[in-house]
Amino acid sequence: MSTDKNYKPTTNIKGEFVRKDSQFRNRITADGSSGFKAEANRYHLYVSLACPWAHRTLIVRKLKGLEKVVSLNVVDWILGKEGWKFDPEKPGATPDTVNNFGHLSEVYALSDPEYDGRWTVPVLFDKVQKKIVCNDSAEIIRMLSPEFNEFCETVEQKELDLYPEGLRKEIDEMNDWVYPTINNGVYRSGFASSQEAYDSAVVILFEALEKLENILSTRRYLVGNRFTEADVRLFTTLIRFDLVYHGHFKCNKKRIIDYPNIWGYTRDIYQMPGVADTCNFEHITKHYMQSHRDINPHGIVAIGPDLDLKAPHGRETLGQ
Repeated sequence: MSTDKNYKPTTNIKGEFVRKDSQFRNRITADGSSGFKAEANRYHLYVSLACPWAHRTLIVRKLKGLEKVVSLNVVDWILGKEGWKFDPEKPGATPDTVNNFGHLSEVYALSDPEYDGRWTVPVLFDKVQKKIVCNDSAEIIRMLSPEFNEFCETVEQKELDLYPEGLRKEIDEMNDWVYPTINNGVYRSGFASSQEAYDSAVVILFEALEKLENILSTRRYLVGNRFTEADVRLFTTLIRFDLVYHGHFKCNKKRIIDYPNIWGYTRDIYQMPGVADTCNFEHITKHYMQSHRDINPHGIVAIGPDLDLKAPHGRETLGQ
């Protein structure tokens, strides 16, 4: 198996970044009808603290009170030719406490010896069947809420519904807009290998941010004036924007702090109980700047910016 594809971005003939679809798409259900029953201490998350997709799962696991129910391992911030590795000597990283592997690729091989795709995070692993259940972050967060409601620590966490039935159409529509323009838009800008591809992607990105700024001028959250999975999915991009995407990915027309409503919204979510605990800025900055040597050949980690994420956001009554 070629290892280059697991740490170098894939671009098409036009130089446009192309993200591959996740390939493990099984589902955990509360009643076990899927073949994977929601149980305490059966499932395990492999994540990178740097990755915005993996970060989604950490936030939902935290907000739903599942930290003692779904165990966790964290890879090294460096993504090298052999993919993600486990290095407990790095601050914030851990060994593989489930399979005692040295690299995440071995978890994929254990699940499917014929697998020839990318070794991505997050990975939701079944410790009983010894296989990956899912490696798609959007699907994992919908499993953690509500399929594991029985195991939430508090009543409030059990009642937290991030994908409420009455708002699903609006949430899906918001996700379908945010993902290609903003979540993946920063990557399409940063990994573009032609001027034409970059120019196209970065214009779309900032047009979307301008639209988002307008949306958040009258709403505290994206959908139904309540916190949903749409906010989780957007936040993990916004919290990385000024740190790495602005400079490292050449998304430098504006910073998030230049958008008063988006910046207030970002601080609002960061200040929710537990969310800050899921944010590791050392892993974020060092991953992007030390892993992407095509972009940053010497692996020099930038010093800033200074961001006051604890400043009052003033959004408590917006939209009420």
